[in-house]
Amino acid sequence: MVTKSTGPKAATAASKVLSSRDTSPKSKTAAGSTLAQTNNSKVTSPKAATAASKVLTDGRTSPAAKSAAGSALAQARPKAAAKPGNTGSGGPRKK
Repeated sequence: MVTKSTGPKAATAASKVLSSRDTSPKSKTAAGSTLAQTNNSKVTSPKAATAASKVLTDGRTSPAAKSAAGSALAQARPKAAAKPGNTGSGGPRKK
């Protein structure tokens, strides 16, 4: 289980993102998740983790939004590893 919590710098960045009128909904989702995890053991939801990932890859995102998104992703549960040999190609199944 993830036991990280949001630090003061990330919380400040998230607060700035949430209070900005020019911030995208995805950035606000990631920032909200980051603030919700201050001083507790909550983890980032899959929806918020996806939003945070998109924030980090968007070149137009502010440094504060990227800080909040990074913090949210750091507190997400890791994805389950794919099973060996599973390529997801949708080909015929072995019997």
